[in-house]
Amino acid sequence: MTIFNVFTLMGGIAMFLYGMDLMGKALEQTAGSKLQGILSTMTSSPIRGLLLGMAVTAVIQSSGATTVMAVGFVNSGLMELHQAISVIMGANVGTTVTGWLLSLSGLEGDSFLTKMMNPTAWSPILGFIGIWMYMIGKDRKRGVGKILLGFSILMAGMNTMSHAMSPLADEPWFMDLFLSFKNPILGVIAGAVLTAIIQSSSASVGILQALASSGVIGLPQAVYVLFGQNIGTCITAVLAAIGTSRNAKRTTIIHLSFNIIGTIVFTIICMVTPFVSLMEGLTPNVSAQIANTHTIFNITTTLLLLPFGTQLAKMATKILPDRAEEKEDTMHLEYIQPMIPIETRGETKIGISAIAVNAIRNELTRMTKMAKENVALSFDAVREGNTGLLEEVRNREEYIDFLNKEISKYISRMLVKERNPKDSQYMSVLFKVCGNLERIGDHAMNICEYTNMIQEKQISFSAEVIKQIGQMKEVCNQALDMVLGVEQNGGDIREIEQIEQKIDDMTESFRQGQIDRMQTGKCSDEGCVLYSEMLTDFERIGDHILNIGQEVTGSVDD
Repeated sequence: MTIFNVFTLMGGIAMFLYGMDLMGKALEQTAGSKLQGILSTMTSSPIRGLLLGMAVTAVIQSSGATTVMAVGFVNSGLMELHQAISVIMGANVGTTVTGWLLSLSGLEGDSFLTKMMNPTAWSPILGFIGIWMYMIGKDRKRGVGKILLGFSILMAGMNTMSHAMSPLADEPWFMDLFLSFKNPILGVIAGAVLTAIIQSSSASVGILQALASSGVIGLPQAVYVLFGQNIGTCITAVLAAIGTSRNAKRTTIIHLSFNIIGTIVFTIICMVTPFVSLMEGLTPNVSAQIANTHTIFNITTTLLLLPFGTQLAKMATKILPDRAEEKEDTMHLEYIQPMIPIETRGETKIGISAIAVNAIRNELTRMTKMAKENVALSFDAVREGNTGLLEEVRNREEYIDFLNKEISKYISRMLVKERNPKDSQYMSVLFKVCGNLERIGDHAMNICEYTNMIQEKQISFSAEVIKQIGQMKEVCNQALDMVLGVEQNGGDIREIEQIEQKIDDMTESFRQGQIDRMQTGKCSDEGCVLYSEMLTDFERIGDHILNIGQEVTGSVDD
């Protein structure tokens, strides 16, 4: 083997990984915005969740990416922990499709049918069709074209790796190295380390099959490496779980436990039974033998552990129990996870749009509840002349400002990466919603700060004004409840318009009453100025509520 073979191998690996990444990104572009609806339907039962995991992984050819998607969905609130278990199991089964496709490249025969069953024969055609669709198509056709092109590049990379590794069959040191992998512990460690470095079980299995196709190794040398690869693929989910909720971390624990249990069971089976010989007897194609073993490993482990999904969840909870989070007393994002693991891991980003949108919506719900609480407390503070509430309102207002800043930064970063036009448009809507909520918080703070003037100037309000302040609080509570409903479920803009009009009518009526009191000398100059400013804040709150309603319902209609 020469240095040029090494160069070719590196190029083959690069093509293989790029092909998978391209396929995943294209799927995100064409179907990312629909994933939330698919999930709500497909995760209603363990079997449906299993099928979902299988289907997604079979398409994007990466169990790691699917598991990362599940971790993100749990963290953002799209999926419960028990739902994620079946999706992860399905992902492990779905990833075997890659091995089967790659094993077809080892088919030999002179008939046209046999030759056409080999992906290396027809994948170039897919690549040609894919680039044609990408160049002349629009939106969805371009996405499909990229999927086809990605698969073609993947197969070309596999073929390149296989040819580059052929000379290794004549290298004694390499053969001795792989002979050592007959030791179960060494084989499992080697497979886990290789996959952890590449961060793709499909790629590591592909390399193993490329070695087999080149005649370098057989199934006895490959079987324990194969089992270890299932453990190594968990590294991607581990990285993605950094900084997430405890349930998201538990999802990663379940994924790791699933593959460790399967590896232990099958390692024992291989040591005490003629399992390897049985797999060798099914087909002379070593690449197919690896695919068979990989499939049986994942299907058997799934059948074994699927009935114990609840127990796996309980085990993960015991390993990582609930506790009072240190961050409870500090300002933090509850649902938005750090983007660094997603940006750096080199995996496909399937589902990231659905994850991001739901996480943002949940953070905005938190923000709305805080704003609502501050508005209510502020009116109470003015009505009672209570400066004691000022500190609580100010602290919560600082939290609202923090959320506005962090959510806006996150949306800005996502908009740069977003490839789906509809998701991009909706994130822009959420960006505007965030800004309007921050302004509502500002007006609540303004109202509460009037208590300082009330105390300093010894201002007192009439029973009529106190009643009006209570009415303002009540209608603001109703309006912000509508905002919460619109943010989560969409809604009818007419309800928002009606309550905003009610706020405008109340403002006009209360101003007229104030003018009447001024003309009769029933209110002080300071009291008149303060009440006028408070009415302005009240009206502005209504304006921002209407802005939110128009933005959200408009995006739903679109």
